[in-house]
Amino acid sequence: MTDRKTLQLRDPSEDTAAPAIKKKGRGWEISEKRLDQLHAQAREMRRHSSEAHKALAARFAKADLGRHKFTRHAVVGSAIVDFNCHTLGMAVDIFEEDDTEALATRRDRSLEAVGIKVMRVRASEVLENMDGVLARITAGMRQRIADKQEARRNHNSVSGKGRR
Repeated sequence: MTDRKTLQLRDPSEDTAAPAIKKKGRGWEISEKRLDQLHAQAREMRRHSSEAHKALAARFAKADLGRHKFTRHAVVGSAIVDFNCHTLGMAVDIFEEDDTEALATRRDRSLEAVGIKVMRVRASEVLENMDGVLARITAGMRQRIADKQEARRNHNSVSGKGRR
């Protein structure tokens, strides 16, 4: 009999360090080959989306979000998020009931360490209460806009670049 190695996940509470951003792999510490694999996987996920993904994507396509746009199954660093708004630094993750909570928490923490706010929504909630989900996403977008404006004001006041 051979000993088979299995994937061992670390406890998410042990990870305290933020991922390092390097000049490798389009700004992240991952190889170009791995990025190409992630993009191929995201493309496949777009081709075979769940009903919740399709429903939310259709609503995003119809919505007037101004200059903000949500991209379906986008690669952000070493993760694939269900919907990503690059201008806001916000991601929406549709949480399926069979998803692993530890992996999702770890991925969310690594994305938040580089400034991307992750909002998690249950797939059943998307299908049953779309208006409630959209209200939550809109509130999250408003909060991100306010946070970015506050950060900009703080930066300008510290650096002395106030508008005249």
